[in-house]
Amino acid sequence: MELRPGLRAERSVVVEQADTAVRLGSGDVPVLGTPRLLALAEEVTVAAVEECLDEGRTSVGTRVELEHRAASPVGMRVMVEAELLEVEGARLVFGCTATDGRGTVVGTGRIERVVVDRERFLARLSD
Repeated sequence: MELRPGLRAERSVVVEQADTAVRLGSGDVPVLGTPRLLALAEEVTVAAVEECLDEGRTSVGTRVELEHRAASPVGMRVMVEAELLEVEGARLVFGCTATDGRGTVVGTGRIERVVVDRERFLARLSD
């Protein structure tokens, strides 16, 4: 399979206490925290392309734009979807949308990732 626009992935979760702004330290209300929303969005971007990457290759996040538009209380189901919009060399650009069980758009965003050689990437960390 080749990296091409249109690749998609989605993940559905039920908001738990561990996902809340209170637990994550990003606020003092028991609703889905923005850091958790971002982590879910990144997870689905990884899932959208992981089967298309050659062995030894991975993608790393380089840029994020996220608008957290609505609160999701504990117990609410949230579906996060990502679609690969652009492929420019090693650069991948995704659009992401999160929707709750009521059909409310919880968040939208754009995430950029770069495909790298895993071993070379890790080797640079020890230099």
